[in-house]
Amino acid sequence: MSPWVRDPNSGGVKISEKVRDRVKQRILQYAETHYSGKYIRLDVRFRSHFCYIDAYKEPYLAPDFPPPDFPESRAEYLERLRNSPIHLCRLRYFGDENAWSFAFYAYSNEKYKLSVFNNGDFYGTPEEAFELSAIYLQS
Repeated sequence: MSPWVRDPNSGGVKISEKVRDRVKQRILQYAETHYSGKYIRLDVRFRSHFCYIDAYKEPYLAPDFPPPDFPESRAEYLERLRNSPIHLCRLRYFGDENAWSFAFYAYSNEKYKLSVFNNGDFYGTPEEAFELSAIYLQS
């Protein structure tokens, strides 16, 4: 008989309010310490056994934007972009606040894809997941 193996891409444990509060604070503090100025706001939200992290950035527009036939004004376009989230990652909780699985948001197919942490493991901290997904904040 083979031993039970936890699958990093399925299952999980519902996240309690206390864990939500602690983890959200950890993520926000890490982001502020290491990525201040790279985003205008972060959204850390929870649903059942998942934690989703989204960022919002100040968009860059060329001085001559928009072209004459563009369907939105410059102000409307900027407002829409400022309110469009950059999906960074999704964490899956298994009952240990320091061992979550992690999925990148793949814009190529608009789905979360299971990823490994830098140490080659499927489990890591929320801060490590943010660090990896912050690649979307570099541009």
